[in-house]
Amino acid sequence: MVRSQRLQDLSGDGGVRKQELRPGTGQAMPPNASVAVKFSGYLEHQDKPFCTNCYSKSPGLMKLGKDITLLGLEVGLLTMKKGELSRFVFTPGYAYGQQGCPPLIPPSATVIFEVEVLDFLDSAESDAFFELTAEQQAAFPLQKVLKVADTERQFGNYLYRKRHLDDAKGRYKKALSILGLSPSSESEQRQINASKLLLLLNLSLTYLKLERPTQALVYGEKALEIDQRNAKALFRCGQACLCMTEYEKARDFLARAQRIQPFNHDINNELKKLASCYRDYMNKEKEMCCRMFASLNTSA
Repeated sequence: MVRSQRLQDLSGDGGVRKQELRPGTGQAMPPNASVAVKFSGYLEHQDKPFCTNCYSKSPGLMKLGKDITLLGLEVGLLTMKKGELSRFVFTPGYAYGQQGCPPLIPPSATVIFEVEVLDFLDSAESDAFFELTAEQQAAFPLQKVLKVADTERQFGNYLYRKRHLDDAKGRYKKALSILGLSPSSESEQRQINASKLLLLLNLSLTYLKLERPTQALVYGEKALEIDQRNAKALFRCGQACLCMTEYEKARDFLARAQRIQPFNHDINNELKKLASCYRDYMNKEKEMCCRMFASLNTSA
């Protein structure tokens, strides 16, 4: 499976060796990253993996130094980039030791892992921030607080893409919770508002996906308090009102969004959907009135 002459010795003692199968892009993984990987582990001279997560559609994030218990895998991951696919050979000292892990892994087994890095996020600064006391957090420089909030938003975006909507919502709210800052200038207020606006829009969208339009409307309207001409916020509010069959409010929000972005297909399609829903609603109202009057005439 592995040609020894093509292996790079990562540990210096031959315990962790690497063969790059497909290069990645960007920077190598930082030591405190949270990473999403696909992996398969094999015993030497065997084609069937003893462990794999390759059948999972959306592998969860694992924290380096915490969730990854195989020393060789941690050493190997720190050399990888996003999108990279590599094969590693771990000697027992970097894998399952002299005892092995019966019945799947015999004692003193050398194992081979194929690993693909799907994504990673550097959460070192964010993790350190949330370990501080409230007083220490309040003394943090604005730019670092904004960076922490952005990291949490990126975590939320990753979870949203993987359809872990409740977890994504939690990350967005966690980021929003640290932005109740007292700015010392208009410039700082604009920076805080820009960070808040992204989170409020994401929360509104996430609540729509969770089929909770009342909350989606709440966060959409909070976004409009920051930017009353934000087309996305108007669109989210319109969607939420349509879900709640508040047709007049939905029309108002969507018409305002359309005036700002007249050629936006999503907005225009939502207005068409609104017109169709309202037409169906009026037809049902008409049928109900006809049945009611017919019942009265029959009684008479």
